[in-house]
Amino acid sequence: MGKLLGHTAAPLWVFKAALLLSAAIWGMGTVVIKSTVDAFPPSWLVGVRFLGAGLILGIVTLPRIRAAYARNRRGHLRDGAVLGVLLFASYWCNSTGLTDTTASNSSFLTTLYVVIIPFLGWAIIAKRPTRFNIVAAILCVAGVACVAYGGAGEFSLRFGDFITLASAFFLSLHVLYTAKYAPGRSMTLLTVVQFLTAGILGLAVGAASEPVPDFAPLGADTWGSLVYITVFASCVALGLQNMAVARVDPAQASLFLATEAVFGVAFSILLLGEALTPSSFAGFALIFAGIVTSEYLPLRAEKKQREAAEKAALELEEADAALR
Repeated sequence: MGKLLGHTAAPLWVFKAALLLSAAIWGMGTVVIKSTVDAFPPSWLVGVRFLGAGLILGIVTLPRIRAAYARNRRGHLRDGAVLGVLLFASYWCNSTGLTDTTASNSSFLTTLYVVIIPFLGWAIIAKRPTRFNIVAAILCVAGVACVAYGGAGEFSLRFGDFITLASAFFLSLHVLYTAKYAPGRSMTLLTVVQFLTAGILGLAVGAASEPVPDFAPLGADTWGSLVYITVFASCVALGLQNMAVARVDPAQASLFLATEAVFGVAFSILLLGEALTPSSFAGFALIFAGIVTSEYLPLRAEKKQREAAEKAALELEEADAALR
């Protein structure tokens, strides 16, 4: 799909729609996992999901990854394995958290990774957070407090909420190390290696700590869920994102992708019958405001500064030309 659209003069709205569709697929994925973890243990779910996704993506892109593997086998395997460990840790925490929290909570708490990244980046690559990052962090902390508010003067986060926050932490590390390893690497091969690594880890941890799923009595809905999170939430959504982010302004792209949490809550209400308390609604609103502040506003400010600098340079050139 990405290759096809990449060679056509598709209007910009097509790529923006692709980002929204990708966010919707991931938002729906949270609901699907929530409805599946009771019948399929979390580690096994992660293992089947990513091993299947890695095999599918590897088969589809075999010529490309074979060429990249021949050029730099050791680097791709090492870096992809590290990313796979972080990917497994994030999605294992996310799937495990869904056994003890709502899909709505999971959707918004997981997206806190976009606010955590600047502060982890400060520790890892010595890049100081901006004022936007600090404001976003304050908004998100206030949002989590609202989510934890019980409505009767009590604050409480369940085990599922805490481990979902751990998922956001590992996802932040995954994003940072992806940016670190990407230069000089084939992202397709890195993705396949990390998918396979995460899948193998999931099956290994599942075999060691969880009962082996009995596949025979699994219903069509569970098999459908496994296909959805393996094919659509792992392969298709990733392909749509990669296709679109190369053509949509980064500030706009990040905002479109942040709607994953909104889709997750909407699907949770529509399909799982979850009800939002006023406190939860306020918390989600604050977290989303923090995401927008962290992701969209800095890029927009940078774009305005760049445009102002280009305009000043053009005016200077015109003034020099007029004096000659």
